[in-house]
Amino acid sequence: MELLVELLTVFGLGAVELWVAIPAGFAMRLPPSVTAITAASGAVLGSFIILNIGEKIRNRLLKRVTGEDKRNKYMHRICDRYGVAGLGLLAPLLIGAPLGTVLGITMGLPAARMFFWMCMGIIVCSIGLTMVTEYGLKSIWYIF
Repeated sequence: MELLVELLTVFGLGAVELWVAIPAGFAMRLPPSVTAITAASGAVLGSFIILNIGEKIRNRLLKRVTGEDKRNKYMHRICDRYGVAGLGLLAPLLIGAPLGTVLGITMGLPAARMFFWMCMGIIVCSIGLTMVTEYGLKSIWYIF
């Protein structure tokens, strides 16, 4: 039962912020692979929920304000070339997956592409943070 509570805690924290979930998993003495997978799963679920709710809200607001559901063509071109992959890969590391998803929604990025790249960024970020935390703690324990 205690393990389930720890996993749910890391999962829930991952939905909010990876930078908090991974150290929490290590503080609870969960294995690194379990910590990374659980935190990444929570972050993916958090992004998915925000994407589904936020896109509906954005579309409703656009229809109410402009009377139509169109984006700026120039912004659309820039986001299609560079924005989706760049935002998806860097947001989990720099600003967090939930905030990156909200930013993508407000920019009007395609939901399916944004979710794919956000998942890739979450996976890379959780593996990287787990490795840095694991080897950082091992080096500190080695010194003392």
